[in-house]
Amino acid sequence: MRLKDCYNFHDFRRMAKHRLPSPIFNYIDGAADDEVTCRRNTTAFEGCDLVPNVLRGVGDIDMSVTVMGQRLAMPVYCSPTALQRLFHHQGERAVAAAAAKFGTMFGVSSLGTVSLEEARRICDGPQVYQFYFHKDRGLNREMMGRAKQAGIEVMMLTVDSITGGNRERDKRTGFAIPFKLNLAGITQFAIKPSWAVNYVRHEPFRLPQLENHVDMGRGAMSISRYFTEMLDPSMSWDDVAEMVQHWGGQFCLKGVISVEDAKRAVEIGCTGIVLSNHGGRQLDGSRTAFDQLDEIVQAVGDRIDVMMDGGVQRGTHVLKALSLGAKAVGLGRYYLFPLAAAGQAGVERALELMRIEIERGMKLMGCSSVDELTKENLRFR
Repeated sequence: MRLKDCYNFHDFRRMAKHRLPSPIFNYIDGAADDEVTCRRNTTAFEGCDLVPNVLRGVGDIDMSVTVMGQRLAMPVYCSPTALQRLFHHQGERAVAAAAAKFGTMFGVSSLGTVSLEEARRICDGPQVYQFYFHKDRGLNREMMGRAKQAGIEVMMLTVDSITGGNRERDKRTGFAIPFKLNLAGITQFAIKPSWAVNYVRHEPFRLPQLENHVDMGRGAMSISRYFTEMLDPSMSWDDVAEMVQHWGGQFCLKGVISVEDAKRAVEIGCTGIVLSNHGGRQLDGSRTAFDQLDEIVQAVGDRIDVMMDGGVQRGTHVLKALSLGAKAVGLGRYYLFPLAAAGQAGVERALELMRIEIERGMKLMGCSSVDELTKENLRFR
């Protein structure tokens, strides 16, 4: 399969599955428990119909948005995700360059494999730094200070991951960082030698944001152990309020689902929230962000920028979220599979296809700009 033959999310997923050893593919593709929430994240959009208007004289399309003070040329952004250089040696470098080309925002994760400073040099456009609340308060302060020094505009604190989700696909292969695979996992790497050759030919795997605090060389620190042993489950609203004040700028909470939590985010001074269930990778059976979007926008949408992510695979999904009041929509697996399949070229093709779909959809909806999309354009089954 060639990149030019990929036209949608499913094509990219198939191409990535062909290239990646199954432990890595399943790390991207998998979710918690029975993966019900992961599936519902996408199927939730199917219960909502678009109601287009015709004869509106649609000419030029303006799909730009402003979110948390950042001007985006298109209403989607690349959500921060972990371990990207495991998927392709270019990792965050590819995503940063692609986001810059399309004038949109992207994020570097605490578990990123390229330093936030290098990513900042590659892309001088909108950038967020995503971090977790660690038991080591010094590490939290260092991360915030480092981000500010690097010129990051937006801090994004993930709040739905105080412990690791039950990701059984990873348990079956023994997926961990560094690798400590069982026999089944080793076999899968052996039958995909091209990935292994590519991996060893490039610079050693690193976690630059954590390497001064986590020794990954002393035994395997699995992702679930990182969440369980290093993150602080006692994190409270008071802790976050202190960080918001310390940062003194655009501060976003990622992983909000309830109206009550959205209101609290406003009260402590956050400027943005991302409705998210972590791609279904944490609490299986939790509410989808799209299903919860209208209720939260009605409650706080006039006081804080509301975004969402989870299950977005089409431009029409984005239009539905924007019509309910989302300021922008985060993409995760949508760009990770193209990254794994073809590096920067893959991410660029995925973003280009999304841009085309959104533009086409807006024309067919009779809307010249994003602010013309409203709830009147939707009907629920």
